[in-house]
Amino acid sequence: MISSHQGVSPRIDPTAYIAPNAMVYGNVTIGANVRIMFGAQIIAEGGSITIGEECVIMENAVLRSLDNHPLTIANNCLIGPHAHVVGCVLEEEVFVATSASVLHASHVGARSEIRIGAVVHIKSHIKPGSMVPIGWVAVGNPAEILPTEEHECIWRIQKPLNFPLSVYGLDRDEATTKRVTQKLCAKLSSLKED
Repeated sequence: MISSHQGVSPRIDPTAYIAPNAMVYGNVTIGANVRIMFGAQIIAEGGSITIGEECVIMENAVLRSLDNHPLTIANNCLIGPHAHVVGCVLEEEVFVATSASVLHASHVGARSEIRIGAVVHIKSHIKPGSMVPIGWVAVGNPAEILPTEEHECIWRIQKPLNFPLSVYGLDRDEATTKRVTQKLCAKLSSLKED
């Protein structure tokens, strides 16, 4: 399904393939020879999404942008099944494996690999040619790449990046689940107008 959001329609190169049950929504630009596979969701809720040439977005991957977090994917990137990529920059030839996540305001250098179930946390910057191992976490700028067992070290770096403020516009001490969902419901009410 290809749908406009707030009066902006996706721009899709005629050589691209969009599976019949994939969703491309809003301010999205898709380059030449891109392949968007079955169940993939490309959702521009405010900010733009740009996908370069010859990228492959596999089944059930979710790519999103927000007002203050556009998503830019350079040429020849591969996004694996069930991956979540939101409001970040992927340089050329980046591989984001199955169930991996690349989060808001992060930057992944060219020819890097984010392996199965790995996470690149908000505002984290990965140097070109880097690899985040299966299930590990990259956090910080420049990113430290750590196993999940190093939670205290991850949290020491992650906490000042302030996920609730960066993503929801709420200070950590006021970012209760109730406040977050109320704010999201109000913002997403514009979807009913599409």
